Amino acid sequence: MNILVLGIGNLIMSDDGIGVRVVQRLLEKYRFPPEVRVVDGGTLGLDLLPMLEGVEKLLLVDAVETDADAGTIVRISGQGIPIAMKNKLSAHQAGLQDLLLLAELQGYLPRDMVLLGVHPEDIGIGLELSAQVASRLDPLVALALEELEQWGVKAEPAVACSNILSPS
Repeated sequence: MNILVLGIGNLIMSDDGIGVRVVQRLLEKYRFPPEVRVVDGGTLGLDLLPMLEGVEKLLLVDAVETDADAGTIVRISGQGIPIAMKNKLSAHQAGLQDLLLLAELQGYLPRDMVLLGVHPEDIGIGLELSAQVASRLDPLVALALEELEQWGVKAEPAVACSNILSPS
């Protein structure tokens, strides 16, 4: 089974970068079996299309515009994902909606899709997440790991190397 975990977002637009930050944390703290790819999709949009070929399960992580308060975590699955992208935060979401449409037309839209997101507080220019969204980083990582476990994937904690020997 091929699984793709795809973090989407723009790191220089404050809370819009939450999807990328979740993926960065997953890659930093965990190791995954070979059938799972964890990818920083950034703002690549349609350039991500080749990555979807052969993917059976897709886990997207992104900032998502909702009617809820900033920092609210959402989980959307299946056909609800393109509908959730109609309220665009930034240009990459238009690309994501188009990406899923093209994948469907090409015949390789993943059969199982889940979008984990958080309603942003600030998507202005800035390198830091707002406090409200930053407080949701670890819960989003935990939700991503839970979703993967439901798909039969167990992530292993990365082993920290504190005993690195330097040549003498």
